[in-house]
Amino acid sequence: MFTFKEILLPVDLQQTKLTERAVAIAKECAKTHGTNITLMTVIPDFGMPLVANYFPEDAMKQATKEVRAELKRFIEKRFDDPTAIKSVVKVGSPHKAALDYAGKHGVDLIIVPARAKNVRKVFLGSSSTAIVEHAPCSVIVVRPDGSK
Repeated sequence: MFTFKEILLPVDLQQTKLTERAVAIAKECAKTHGTNITLMTVIPDFGMPLVANYFPEDAMKQATKEVRAELKRFIEKRFDDPTAIKSVVKVGSPHKAALDYAGKHGVDLIIVPARAKNVRKVFLGSSSTAIVEHAPCSVIVVRPDGSK
């Protein structure tokens, strides 16, 4: 029987409702197979150095600190043993950060919450599409509740 040992669950902390079903799937895998779970959230970068010049030098450092605390609260609210859940905050493109992390850390399953109920809309240029197309491992795309 095949089991997953390392799960990556990218989350958008602004869209937590979308993540609930994905969290439930990750928790079930962990319970059944002793799977390790890593939750990742990504802060968009400034894009261009010119744009970065308009922000205080420590703006990204402060944003990362605040997002790290918010991710910790997210985990504490949803997992019985929050200390067993690894959390990662990256800066940049969400799909690139997830793919890079998965490749470097032996992730064998990425669980991606979908934003749209209609799968055709999900697979039109979204981060989910890029992850599915380029992941070095299996990917589960979890549609919102009530999706058909």
